[in-house]
Amino acid sequence: MYAPASGAEDGFTLSDTDFERFREFFYRRTGIQFSPAKRYFVDKRVGACVRSSGEDSFASWFASLRLGIRPELTQEMINQLTVNETYFLREDYQFDGLLNSVLPSVMSERARAGRTGPVRILSLPCSTGEEPYSIALRLLEEWPSIDHVDVEIHAADIDTNVLGHARRGVYGTRSLQRVPPAWLSRHFTPTGGGFHQISGDIRSAISFSLLNITDTGQMQAFEPFDVIFCRNLLIYFDELSSRRAAENLYGALRPGGHLFLGHSESMSRISPIFTPCRLPEGLVYRRPTTGATR
Repeated sequence: MYAPASGAEDGFTLSDTDFERFREFFYRRTGIQFSPAKRYFVDKRVGACVRSSGEDSFASWFASLRLGIRPELTQEMINQLTVNETYFLREDYQFDGLLNSVLPSVMSERARAGRTGPVRILSLPCSTGEEPYSIALRLLEEWPSIDHVDVEIHAADIDTNVLGHARRGVYGTRSLQRVPPAWLSRHFTPTGGGFHQISGDIRSAISFSLLNITDTGQMQAFEPFDVIFCRNLLIYFDELSSRRAAENLYGALRPGGHLFLGHSESMSRISPIFTPCRLPEGLVYRRPTTGATR
């Protein structure tokens, strides 16, 4: 996910002026604004970026970023300054809500509208893939309609490193600790050293994309979704970035579509455009079917 990481690289410290310039640049690119409390983290990760770039100073590295002289440096910067911590079946009660409440609502709405085509689900940010693969596993194992309803699962993140990890689908014990042994046996293959790879059929069924949620053009490139999982991301945005992300999520949903946020996130503090819905399994947000504008 987009959450700031922690780490250490020695021998590099930004000046106060350079720190302010950098954090403003990073904010414009990602929507994330580092507070002064993150100064140590930023120093160390930016230092790692400068060293790996081959540039001889922060000034030359930063100039290459701002002027677009070496576009690959921007993605490396994003990869370095974001961290991705997740595991299979995290906040599993929301997957219960998906199966027990949201998908029945989606199917009823489709029937009323006479709409055909696949049910579309987006996991954003998908990190190293545990969330979209968890959705696939829950559907395969526990949703009876999966045998006669087409489902498309799309996954996206801003970090190319985690997308590569997700596409490979190889996970260690910590990521898999909540996966039932029977599911592990059916859907994973041991690769040695305590690692397992999820089946090729499941890997090939999920589409992984590079995406910045605050980029309206990128979000509009997708066909509308019935369900979006966007968990534990908006807490890292300021008010302006959160509102922009909310509007982009709204635009990416079909009318009547459902949005899952993280347990500590509240759309009511960000934007009134979604309707909160209290399910037996917890809170979900819905794009109204009528009377709503972006």
